[in-house]
Formats: sequence, C-alpha cells, structure tokens
Amino acid sequence: MKRLSIILLVAIMTCINQACLPKYTFNGASIDYTTYRNISFGEFPIRAALVYPPLQQLFENKMLDMIQQQTRLRVVDNVASDLRMEGEITGYNLTPQSVGEDAYASQTRLTITVRVRYINNKNPNLSKDQSFSAYRDFSSSEMLTDVQDELCNQICKDLTDLIFNATLGDW
Repeated sequence: MKRLSIILLVAIMTCINQACLPKYTFNGASIDYTTYRNISFGEFPIRAALVYPPLQQLFENKMLDMIQQQTRLRVVDNVASDLRMEGEITGYNLTPQSVGEDAYASQTRLTITVRVRYINNKNPNLSKDQSFSAYRDFSSSEMLTDVQDELCNQICKDLTDLIFNATLGDW
C-alpha cells in the first residue's frame, strides 16, 4: 500500500510539473504560429539628407534574412498578409565625437535611423510605428568611403536586432 501511494504521488507531481513548465524559445520570437502564418515586407527607401545608395538593399536583405532565420513565417508579396513591415531610412548622419587636444574631432559617429511601420492585420492593437537608431564610431583619420561598407553592415545588424525584438520578439 505504501509503495502504491508513493507511485501515485510521483505520478501526480509529474503531471503538475508538466502543466507548469514555461515555454522558452531560443530565437527571441514570440509568435503564435497558429494565428500568424505569413508576413509581407515593403521597401525601405532612403529619405535621409545624406544618401548612401547601397544602404537600402543592405538593410532590406538583413531584415529579410533575420525574419527567415528566426521565424517560421512565410514572406509573401501580399499587402493583406497576417503581418506587414514597411518604412523608410530617415537618417544617415555624421557627427564629430571626442575632440582631441588640437581642437579637432578624433572620432566621428555614423548614425542610421530607420522608421518602421509594423502592421498586425490580425490584432491591430499590436501594430507599431516607431523609429530605431544605431551608430558606430570610427577614427576621424579614416575616410568615410574606406570604412562605410563595414560600418553600415554592423549598424544594419544592430538595427535589425532592435526592430525584430520590438516587433516580432515583442520585447
């Protein structure tokens, strides 16, 4: 009888523990795939005063890659998809940083700002219209044209992380 009680107690504890287990996802996405199956992705044209033409394609590719790698959403061309992401690159700015003893800037900061409209067609309350910025500093002794590609690559990676976490990751 004692043995039967112990087995029954262990079975009940196991069931209780299974019911209380939290769900973890290691990709950062918090998407209910029974509700959301696809996403459409609009262009992000450059609307900044300074223009670096490859930036639009670089940003769009990084954002699409992240969506495809971190979610099971299917990317479609339909504007009436479950989710939609669109916007524009609104800022591409250079600002001097860290003034040296000779009164010249020893560092320059490249900042890129992207405005994102995240449209949730299933639950409009979760839609967002928000701007995101990221930057990288580089030595003022270097020409922007020499470091621009690498800086834009790093900044776009930071921006896609921020955007993904604020929209699909719902942080």
